[in-house]
Amino acid sequence: MSVRRERWVWCCAAVWLLAGMSPVALGEAGTQAAPAVVKQKEVSLEGYREHLRSAMALVDGCARKRDLAACDPLGVGPDDLVPLLGGSERRLVRYGWLRVLLYRAADPDAAARGTGGDEPTTSVLLLAARARLAGDLEQASAVATEPKSFARERATMAQVLEGRDFRNLQPQTGTEYWKEKAAAWLNHVFQRAALLRTASAWVGGAVVGVFLLAVCAGLGWALVQLERRRRLRGAPEGGAPAEGIGDERDWERWLAEARRAAGAGAWRQGIHAAYWAAIARLESRRLWPLDRAKTPREVLALVDARDPERDGLAVLTDAFERTWYGGRIAGAAEFAQAEALAVALIGGYAGQDRQRGGGR
Repeated sequence: MSVRRERWVWCCAAVWLLAGMSPVALGEAGTQAAPAVVKQKEVSLEGYREHLRSAMALVDGCARKRDLAACDPLGVGPDDLVPLLGGSERRLVRYGWLRVLLYRAADPDAAARGTGGDEPTTSVLLLAARARLAGDLEQASAVATEPKSFARERATMAQVLEGRDFRNLQPQTGTEYWKEKAAAWLNHVFQRAALLRTASAWVGGAVVGVFLLAVCAGLGWALVQLERRRRLRGAPEGGAPAEGIGDERDWERWLAEARRAAGAGAWRQGIHAAYWAAIARLESRRLWPLDRAKTPREVLALVDARDPERDGLAVLTDAFERTWYGGRIAGAAEFAQAEALAVALIGGYAGQDRQRGGGR
């Protein structure tokens, strides 16, 4: 047998085999392949309705004949790009679910496998597909050709915006804009830290810990600065007296009263007046505004710890509190000590003022 004749025999055999295959077998072979490309097509609203009607007719024919010709998935056509009312945007309506169902519909109905018969048959799915298409058609037919007027809604919104709660609304300032940007950046940082924590727990924890430590350190530094500003460390070089300052010679009257009380044997009143003589001298140097509501301990806390006269004021404060508030009996020795401390404080600050005055 020649080579040419052998090829002819094989071609005839192939044609005979293909002619002998049943349509169902061909259908089974065809159902294994899907369309290569599913295209999209821009349609009008009326074209979308017409496409739904043709799809319903295709489903009805497939339900009656249940063969490959009647259930051809290519008969569905491309997906629709339906225009939206009031704008140029379009909505994509896909029909992939219908194509898959038509592929399955080419086979006879069979009982569900492995699910106890709970899986719906293809006939039931075809009925559900037709109901879905009918619902889409009804919804598309009910859409008005002209956009709906929202005049009533706009009037209600304008009335709400004219209320008291919206009267003081202002456009966003530059500061508010940057605050919002900073807050968004912080949220991004924390989100990144959370992602790091899922990968490496110690990395995320370390980042959060460093951030919290920095915030606490900043708050502590701010509080220290506020406390330092609150405490006045010395008299100003010049200028008007601080608000609430009394007479600069008031300490002399307190000291004279202390000595008169001691001459009358009122040692407790004498210590009281000696203490206030020293305090009046401090106030005359403008170390703080006059505030007689402060307790002796609060007054002592206003004096800088580096002031050389602070120790003497602390001893005088203790003596005053023991006799005046503590009720301890005072005598000539206690008054003499309090008077000496007061005179030393007054003299020490007077010397500082003279040095300051001479230096100018």
